[in-house]
Amino acid sequence: MGLDVTINSISVAEIDSIVILDRLCFGGLWSIDSYRRELTNENSHFIGVSIDKSLAPDTSGIVGFGCFWAILDEAHITLLGIHPQYQRQGLGQMLLSALIDKARSIQMARATLEVRNSNHGAIHLYEKNGFQTVGRRKKYYQDTGEDGIIMWRGGLQDPNFRHIVV
Repeated sequence: MGLDVTINSISVAEIDSIVILDRLCFGGLWSIDSYRRELTNENSHFIGVSIDKSLAPDTSGIVGFGCFWAILDEAHITLLGIHPQYQRQGLGQMLLSALIDKARSIQMARATLEVRNSNHGAIHLYEKNGFQTVGRRKKYYQDTGEDGIIMWRGGLQDPNFRHIVV
């Protein structure tokens, strides 16, 4: 299915849609207050993936979102989620690329993230985008006791930087 995709920054006005999507993607990882706080924090950067609402009547049109925190010269990716019905269509790749582009535009030198050790699809996405496993946080995820895999990618400001083409 070819989707007409829009990628934009997310504002507080879209918080209800983001909380619903959080429940679908992450099981309710963050509360509405947490999202409100992050959406108004100048060091947090939220990006959304939207499609025409007529093609996604069960959504507000927002079918994915991601966030990173700008910490010194590092983009720490805290969230990246795509609505389950719209996964495996390249939207995660688009969103990750948009997050990295935003990080590069504000002079971040590298990106880090944690991912569940059982989330093989996400790990594959990150690896094909140049992220490398650099560590493990034992029992990092409280809901399941799963380990968190720490991944890192440098070179965001390298003049020869390029995204992986899918």
